[in-house]
Amino acid sequence: MQVSVESIGNLGRKMTVRVPTERISEEVQKRLRGLSKRIKMDGFRPGKVPFKLIEQRYGAGVYQDVVGEMMQTSFREAVTQEQLSPAGSPQIELGPQEQEGELAYVATFEVYPQVALNSLAELSFTRPVADVTAADVDRMLETLRKQRRTWETVDRAAAEGDQIVIDFKGLRDGVAFEGGQAEDHAVVLGEGRLIESFESQLYGLSAGDEKTLDVVFPTDYQAEDLAGQTVQFEIKVKQVNASVLPVVDDEFASAFGVTEGGVEALRAEVRGNMERELQQAIKARVKTQVMDALAQHNPIELPKALVQDEIQRMRAQIGESMSEDARANLPDNLFEEQAQRRVSLGFIVGELVRNENIQLDPARVDVTLQGLADGYEEPEEVVRYYRSNREAMASIEALVLEDQVVDHVLSSATVQDEALSFDEIMNADKKGA
Repeated sequence: MQVSVESIGNLGRKMTVRVPTERISEEVQKRLRGLSKRIKMDGFRPGKVPFKLIEQRYGAGVYQDVVGEMMQTSFREAVTQEQLSPAGSPQIELGPQEQEGELAYVATFEVYPQVALNSLAELSFTRPVADVTAADVDRMLETLRKQRRTWETVDRAAAEGDQIVIDFKGLRDGVAFEGGQAEDHAVVLGEGRLIESFESQLYGLSAGDEKTLDVVFPTDYQAEDLAGQTVQFEIKVKQVNASVLPVVDDEFASAFGVTEGGVEALRAEVRGNMERELQQAIKARVKTQVMDALAQHNPIELPKALVQDEIQRMRAQIGESMSEDARANLPDNLFEEQAQRRVSLGFIVGELVRNENIQLDPARVDVTLQGLADGYEEPEEVVRYYRSNREAMASIEALVLEDQVVDHVLSSATVQDEALSFDEIMNADKKGA
């Protein structure tokens, strides 16, 4: 077998392969002889059909099968011989034959990049540090009270925190538009559930009031025909309701499953949940910092085939909220940046694991799995499911190995602690948005 390789840029390879006629013809003859032992043909006993007849009837089909399989086999042999690691499937074109009957083709593909990591000591990170205070617990209990609030009708103008119930009808150029009507629609003022220019005009209205509002839709509104447009809404206020918050007492605690210990036990449970959420948020923020730094500090030219494969996986992960056709029509550029980051970090993390000989810690796997299972009503069933499902366990192990890589990077880099409050850490993403 003759093999020649031409480089196309840093990652592209153009490999020409020639499989000699003899190798193909020998395989064809071997398969035809095997067929001759079991082929039945009128006028001949099984196994006694003349070989020439076998060749005439089955030779062309067997030849095509052999060529197809030989192309796959010879490609694997060629990349092994040339010490190449293809990234993605090759594009194969049949080439001109130098000898009649030989298999000649050109395979074009990309190879995996060589990854040379820069020093981790050059990296620096800021690690948030925070405690859950009594005031944080008080605010969380207040949130829980609001979740269980009730409403009572009041005879006054609507104010912040009130629920106002309205009928409305939207008009554009005097014509009602789709989705612009509702009856008995309840809005809690201050929660921002409606367009700001609509909700802001509901303050100060009382039951029985009727009013026409001029409302400006945001320029990025999801309905393109309304984006940036000014329309009118005819509204009628049906009632104004004030919130009634429950008292934080033993009955309130029991509503959250705390049947012993009353309010103090509830506070302890709330604090415990908040502390777990806080540590998870800190861990996630630090991990994001580390992964971003690794990607920026170690630029890699990526095989286009692998990025495209990742784009397809991300498109498939969008979920059932979109039809398959709708997902397929989403443009690649929606996913490309994130796909490049994932592929790049796959190379970098893999190289770190190999270079630093980072071994998966079974004890951390157990702790992570148990922590996941504890969030379910029957944690033992969850643990059994993962233990009996190799693919599911592999996802847990990959997560743990990533965490070990993060710990290794932090141990080698400069890390400075930053004191923040619980609210600053937990609501950072919301405030950024």
